[in-house]
Amino acid sequence: MWVALAFLSAFLLGCYEVNKKISLNGNAVIPVLFFNTLISSMIFVPFIILSFYTNVLDGTMLYVPRVPLADHIAVFIKAVIVLSSWISGYFALKHLPLTITGPIKASQPVLTLLGAMLIFGERLNLYQWIGVLLSIASFYLLSSSGRKEGIRFTHNKWIFFTVLSIITGALSGLYDKHLMHSMDVMTVQVWFNIYQCIIMLFILLLLWYPQRKKSTPFVWRWNIIFISVFLCIADWVYFYALSYPDSMISIVSMVRRSNVLVTFAAGAIFFHEKNLKNKAIDLLLVLLGMIFLYWGTR
Repeated sequence: MWVALAFLSAFLLGCYEVNKKISLNGNAVIPVLFFNTLISSMIFVPFIILSFYTNVLDGTMLYVPRVPLADHIAVFIKAVIVLSSWISGYFALKHLPLTITGPIKASQPVLTLLGAMLIFGERLNLYQWIGVLLSIASFYLLSSSGRKEGIRFTHNKWIFFTVLSIITGALSGLYDKHLMHSMDVMTVQVWFNIYQCIIMLFILLLLWYPQRKKSTPFVWRWNIIFISVFLCIADWVYFYALSYPDSMISIVSMVRRSNVLVTFAAGAIFFHEKNLKNKAIDLLLVLLGMIFLYWGTR
């Protein structure tokens, strides 16, 4: 069941990435990210009110329990990690083709895998190892596709922003598995969204707003709302998958990166990105990797 939830989360995550790309094209990154966190928080605030002051959600999966200060601190740390990944990833996505950033991000679970093996003692079977190796191979092939578009992986600062996003994203995935050992889904998702919004408000007011006239102007786009909606649902499904006792963060993270199938299709249809034939080969390796990972968990 947790594998099926991971694939559902991957599809929703792909829809989130597409709307994020549309929102960021020619737009200011910090305000887009702030409104993303604000809308996400507004989605969850009613669940806090209903859980704290009524009995409507008692016994349901949407109930938000009261938790001690230590849990809030732990979730706040997650918010800092995720925002570090998002800010670097948002800037990279703004300046790079979706068909480049999507497959590169698909390599993030490789780092998560290494961490899961070292920290949680997770072990892969033969099929799962084949899936991992295919995903790694797709990343190296993608670098050659990027050079044909004038994107040299070793000399492009936005590639380094993407790599930073991957490293912090992998750290976040490992931390998620740790949190889900002692917390429920709603506690983690609700409060980390609210803490993200608070942090982004300070970043918006202290860093972006004073310099707003010297940088890219902010333009409101309705896709910003869809960013939040798709992300909230994708994350809820993801946390629920991790709540299963036998779930493996190494596999869940790898499956989630099959969202590249959605972003690749959008890059071709909506953004008319280049060099699609060579990138399709890289995408095929990602797809094959996902198939082997699925077989390995049956």
